[in-house]
Formats: sequence, structure tokens, C-alpha cells
Amino acid sequence: MEEFQVAIEAAKKNIRIADHMLIMTFPLVKDPKLLLAVLENTFSALSNAMFSIVYYERLFKRIPQHRDTFESKFNLFQTTIVPRHSINKEYVKLIQEIREVLLDHKKSPVEFSRGDRFVICSENYHVKTIGVPELKKQIMKTKLFVSDIERLVSKNAGIFK
Repeated sequence: MEEFQVAIEAAKKNIRIADHMLIMTFPLVKDPKLLLAVLENTFSALSNAMFSIVYYERLFKRIPQHRDTFESKFNLFQTTIVPRHSINKEYVKLIQEIREVLLDHKKSPVEFSRGDRFVICSENYHVKTIGVPELKKQIMKTKLFVSDIERLVSKNAGIFK
């Protein structure tokens, strides 16, 4: 399997895990910390789908050589691939939003559960919350993104079988 095929399969697996954790596991466990794991899997699905199209474009030499970092791939995706394939810019915004929340989580000195929400506080007590309704919307958008990317990269997938 080519690198882009491995990445899109990983994206599909990540979104299935995130969806299962939110729909099946969270109602049973009722631990808001689980919402963070759902968000991390959603971000992994977004990242892997984005990496898949980047690898695909690189394989066909449509984009220049790049460093193997998230920032480098994200910039290529945002500036070159999104316009070329007419990918919805909402997906770029979704990736940025979720990444920002996860980075805030890593930097945060204080985080706690309140009801069925997970709250992340920054050093100056700027608050971000993670809840089920927002995660459901993000998972739906991520599923659409993964299927759009899979459709794009599967056009020539028969060449690599």
C-alpha cells in the first residue's frame, strides 16, 4: 500500500473510534475527560486525511518536497491543495480550531470537569469548553472531510494495487 492509502485508512479508523467513544462509551461512563480523547481522535482523523492528500499530491509530483512536520504539511494543504481541488475552506478552519484546543490543553495549568463538559483554562484564565453537541458537529464535519479526501485520492488508487 502506498503512503496516502495507509493515511486515509488510519483517518477512517480514527473517526470510527471517536464516533464510538462519543456515542457508545461516553453515555455509559459519563466521564468528561473522555471528551478530550474523542477530540484527539477527531484531530487524528483530520490530520491523517490531510496527510493522505499531501502524500498523494507528492507522489504525482504536484507539490514540492516538504519537511515532515504538521505545520509544513498543513501550509501546503492550505495554500496549494485546497484551491487546486476546491476543498471547502471550512475544513481548514476545523483543523485549526481543534488543533488550537489541543495545544491549549497541553499548555493549560488548570482543567476540570463541570457537568458533562470538560473545561480547559489558560494561564490568564481564558476558558475553553468541550461538550457533546460541539463534538457531534465536529465528528460529522470530519466524516465528510475524510470521505471527500478518500474520493480524491481513490481516483488513481487502482494504479497502485
